[in-house]
Amino acid sequence: MTKINIEQLIQAAAQARQLAVAPYSNFLVGAALLTRTGEIITGANVESASYGLTCCAERVALFKALTDGKNDFVAVAVVAKAPDGATPCGACRQLLAEYAPNAGVFVADSRALKKIHRYTVAKLLPRAFTGDALG
Repeated sequence: MTKINIEQLIQAAAQARQLAVAPYSNFLVGAALLTRTGEIITGANVESASYGLTCCAERVALFKALTDGKNDFVAVAVVAKAPDGATPCGACRQLLAEYAPNAGVFVADSRALKKIHRYTVAKLLPRAFTGDALG
């Protein structure tokens, strides 16, 4: 697998969080994706006054990775200032189910980075609709 540990991945997400563009909610989120080869791709949330155009940190990281040709993900970390961390939203869960179905999902509160909660994509989105259903 890789030599990167989960604490390092959480730290990368925490650093990415500092680059969030959240002028409306001031809810800063950072994410870090880990590839099987040990590469980390980060993202931060970007808000729009038209909230539907806002993009979550997880999707920013995922889109960056995919458009750079990376697609073998083993973990994703999400850091936000929220009790017990903030799990990915429904849209992010759907995309993780499609592009990182076997990745571990690790979340932490930015005020307590050592307290990490672990999930699987399947636990967050059971019976996900994926391309397999399309035949």
